[in-house]
Amino acid sequence: MKKITLTITLIGVAMACLAAISGLSGKWQGSVKLPDGNTYPVTYELQANGAQLTGTATAEGSPKNISDGKVDGDNFTFSLTDDDGSVMKHTGKYYAQGDSVSLNVNYQGTILHTTLTRSKN
Repeated sequence: MKKITLTITLIGVAMACLAAISGLSGKWQGSVKLPDGNTYPVTYELQANGAQLTGTATAEGSPKNISDGKVDGDNFTFSLTDDDGSVMKHTGKYYAQGDSVSLNVNYQGTILHTTLTRSKN
C-alpha cells in the first residue's frame, strides 16, 4: 500500500512540475530600470521544453538569443550576450497564480529586478 501511495505522489509531483514548466512558455513583457535611472521596456519570448529553456529577449535593437537556459520547477536561469560581448546572467521564478515572472538580471555587476507579465498579444 505504501508503494502505491508513493508512486501516486511522485506522479502528481511530476505532473505539477510539467505544468509549471509549460506555463513558462510564451511572451512576457515589463520594464527594467538601469542604475542611471533610465527605464527600458523588455520583452522575453520563452520556450520551456523539459528542463531546457530557450528563446529570445529584446530591450533595444535586435532580439538576443537565450543561452544556457535551465528550468527547475518554478525556478529558471539563462544568459544573454550583449552586443559588446558582455554576458548577462538571469535568474527567475514563475508564479502561475499571478501569471507573472520575477526576474533578476546581473547587468555589469549590478543586480536589476523586474516583474514581467504575460503578453496579451
